Amino acid sequence: MFPESTINEALTVAVQLGVVAALGGAGALAFRKSFRATWFVGGLVLYSLYDFLLTRGFYLLPDPFPEASWNWAGKLMSLVGVLAICALPAIGWRRAGITMRQGKGWIAAAVVLALLGGLFFYLAISNPDGRDDWETIAFQWTMPGLDEEIFYRGLFLLAMNEAFSARARILGAPIGYGGMLATVLFGLAHGLAYDKSGLSFDAMTFALTGGPALILLWLKERTGSVLMPIIGHNIANGASTLF
Repeated sequence: MFPESTINEALTVAVQLGVVAALGGAGALAFRKSFRATWFVGGLVLYSLYDFLLTRGFYLLPDPFPEASWNWAGKLMSLVGVLAICALPAIGWRRAGITMRQGKGWIAAAVVLALLGGLFFYLAISNPDGRDDWETIAFQWTMPGLDEEIFYRGLFLLAMNEAFSARARILGAPIGYGGMLATVLFGLAHGLAYDKSGLSFDAMTFALTGGPALILLWLKERTGSVLMPIIGHNIANGASTLF
């Protein structure tokens, strides 16, 4: 018999993927000429693997850092796993956006990143709640951006873009249905869960994560790199830890 936490996490992933699969099915009908099912199914499998690593095997593996307040082990496992997959010849780091090289639209993207960072620092300074402990500061300024951007705006976005190859240029960035699905899944990963009380969906959390994720998506597609999304993500998470 599996622990309750394992069952709950597995059901959470199943529901999240069910929503994305339904949206993907609708997209396949709307964009049937440019739809590739293999990449879409592969993307869903990749998310299952990602969450499995992020939660240390759906909480079956012991935490090697039991005294830590944050999920360092899970984040490191998923980060290493995703980087290993991106290193495969069929994927490639640069193809997944894991590159320091910025596309021609990097100046406009840098301006947007600066405005986004300024906004989060303004909000943090305007609503101070005290400096957090050093572990929290270190974690929030590193792991969320590295782990989540390399997966959601890197590997998973690549899979969804290959599944739905038709894209339109939005303010200079090629964005398609696949990018929207990656953004929806990012929001669901934060706002939808299953536990002993049943299925729960926090619409506010979904909006507060999915909304900024659209900007991070634009930054990635504008530059071809996850570098600016990583910086923006970590500023969004870390600014409030300093004040």
